[in-house]
Amino acid sequence: MELDSSIQYLSGVGPKRAGLLSRELGISTLSDLIRLYPFRYIDRSGVTPIAQVAPDLASVQVQATVVSRTLYGPQSAVVSQETNPIHWGAVKRLSVIVEDASGRLEVVFFKGIRWNYQRLVPGSTFLFFGKPQDFNGRLNIVHPEVDAPQDGALSQGALTGVYPSTEKLKTGGITGKVMCKMQAAALNLCLPEITETLPEYVLRDRGLVPLTYALRNIHFPKDSYALQKATYRLKFEELFFLQLSLLKQKYIRSRGERGLLMPKVGPDFHACYNALPYALTGAQQRVIKEIRADLVSGHQMNRLLQGDVGSGKTMVAVLSCLMAIGNGFQACIMAPTEVLAQQHYANIRKYLAPTSVQCALLTGSTPQKERRGIHAALEDGSLGILVGTHALLEDNVVFKNLGLAVIDEQHRFGVEQRSKLWNKGPAVGKQVPSVAGRGFAPLPSQPDGWAPPSHAAEGGTPPGGDLLADQNVPPHILVMTATPIPRTLAMTLYGDLDVSVIDEMPPGRKPVQTMCIGQNRRAAMYKFLREEITRGRQVFVVFPLIFESEKMDLQNLEQGYEEIVRAFPLPDYKVAIVHGQQSTEEKNFNMAAFVAGRANILVSTTVIEVGVDVPNASVMVIESAQRFGLSQLHQLRGRVGRGAEKSYCILVKDVKTSKEAQQRLDLMCSTEDGFEIAEQDMKMRGPGDLEGTQQSGLPINLSIASLARDGALLSEARAYAGRILDADPTLSSPENAPLLRELRKDKYDIKDYSKIS
Repeated sequence: MELDSSIQYLSGVGPKRAGLLSRELGISTLSDLIRLYPFRYIDRSGVTPIAQVAPDLASVQVQATVVSRTLYGPQSAVVSQETNPIHWGAVKRLSVIVEDASGRLEVVFFKGIRWNYQRLVPGSTFLFFGKPQDFNGRLNIVHPEVDAPQDGALSQGALTGVYPSTEKLKTGGITGKVMCKMQAAALNLCLPEITETLPEYVLRDRGLVPLTYALRNIHFPKDSYALQKATYRLKFEELFFLQLSLLKQKYIRSRGERGLLMPKVGPDFHACYNALPYALTGAQQRVIKEIRADLVSGHQMNRLLQGDVGSGKTMVAVLSCLMAIGNGFQACIMAPTEVLAQQHYANIRKYLAPTSVQCALLTGSTPQKERRGIHAALEDGSLGILVGTHALLEDNVVFKNLGLAVIDEQHRFGVEQRSKLWNKGPAVGKQVPSVAGRGFAPLPSQPDGWAPPSHAAEGGTPPGGDLLADQNVPPHILVMTATPIPRTLAMTLYGDLDVSVIDEMPPGRKPVQTMCIGQNRRAAMYKFLREEITRGRQVFVVFPLIFESEKMDLQNLEQGYEEIVRAFPLPDYKVAIVHGQQSTEEKNFNMAAFVAGRANILVSTTVIEVGVDVPNASVMVIESAQRFGLSQLHQLRGRVGRGAEKSYCILVKDVKTSKEAQQRLDLMCSTEDGFEIAEQDMKMRGPGDLEGTQQSGLPINLSIASLARDGALLSEARAYAGRILDADPTLSSPENAPLLRELRKDKYDIKDYSKIS
């Protein structure tokens, strides 16, 4: 089939260019090539008189006659054109003067000099297309596209596609013009073989043009209307198949994936809940009901819990773990850093004080003797909850009955890492310890029937007696993130998970006052910090050490630390410093000093972004704030405002701050809503780099649709895919054969994605 043919056999490509296209753009076959779409279009339908050409125009097309041509060598010395042959080795630049009835223009070439010199003979007329610029008061176009009038864009249609490119591709001779020729040749070969991917009824329902029409007009639009129809068809198809794949997996799993049955709540849940010093928010109660319904359904839970910084996710996780323990299972909570794991452990121990549940912490720095005790307690079932880092994934960490795995900030764990946790569920035929006689809440009559339990625990045994773990029954999975994820991105990254959102802050959390200042306000800021410290408060100062290996950033951090120490000298002030190049012991010592209140100021990198809870810290200073993304700024701001005192976030910007960066800082000052910030962040930056979520993090790569711009279309595609699956869950009807055929392609093989979290 032509579609699967190697690109090297296409006219004008060959092995060398094929290798370049594969390395730079991932294009190996003709099918890959025709699915590389233009990212913008240039209107070459008109000709601009030279007198109207100005350097502020994006691109222009002029039709002009060659007047003269001059070859220049080093230091702009003119190379003699009288010698035969011309000394081409001495030539560095070709200048060609062209004119039309309105004026003259210079076009310049630094590459392809010999070919262009021989082609652009004085007296000949061509179409020149490119970006005009002003060079020493003289208007010119560097490396324009040159066509004979009858071969040019005027005869091809109005719109010319511009394709993704790299410097290496341009250097290798694959220019925009060459790419267009390759696409034309590939389409002529492939279009007769193209099979429609959507059923006839979908095309009719959605008003979509056929695939062959869409592919031809996305590359070579007949007009702007044809381009609009082609774009809509291809975007809908891409988003529709993505959602159909995710929803089909979710449908199969929700009906077929056997889950550990947990009908009880248990006395430890009651004891913890009734001892809480505050009432759960309505959002927390709603989420616990949703989790409870999953645990009693008999199907495996795969739930994403989103909640802004400080919204009370940890409390929900603890109560969920206690439900698992109430049914004779164990639970674990995995965090991405030791700092966060220690924070969770400290908080969870407080919550568990009224219960009989044993809890332990396992990280890379846990001593060997302590590890042996933890391993033994896990295997004999006496350890109920294990909190830790990726150390939980080690092969020698063996649970007796792991029933629930909570993964915090899961985007920081690789898929392979998380799959190890998945495989730690109960083994075949393992007997779950009897829980007869222990307290449990009655099964809710409806999924949301959970209510705050009474002090009295009801006794009884679930139907069927003791629970028996079946073969390959995985633990229930609860994924938590404090990084607010825009709805469209969550729908795609986690489209096969059930999503719960804690959209309500606990009472008593005061808003953090955010302000942006320049370097000229530093003295006033230091005065304010001294006043806060005098009141007994503490201060974070964060520097943008984005990559730990960047010497300049580390230098800035150290210089900033020295400046802070000079401004806040001993013995009145104590300053601690934490960054990724310190040893674990050094980092933990300095962090502990700040948490315990022995240090007034913590100078740090973004290592404190997640998890550090210091209620006494009232000020967050973010240096060079313009270098951070919105989500990161929001996470950092969430480190303060955790106590009863008024808190502040001061964004210190550098002298050189771009317009885009200033927009981010202004948004931070105007709202504390993490979800609004995340939506704006995606609109500003696109979905590719949200909190380190690269494009490869998406279940499939998007070629034409954009999560940032096409949110409404994504919602439509998801709803439409849902309706199709409601009517035909397995897509087995003859009319849905094209859908099933398309989903069987390798790019939709993302089953592990759903299972792992």
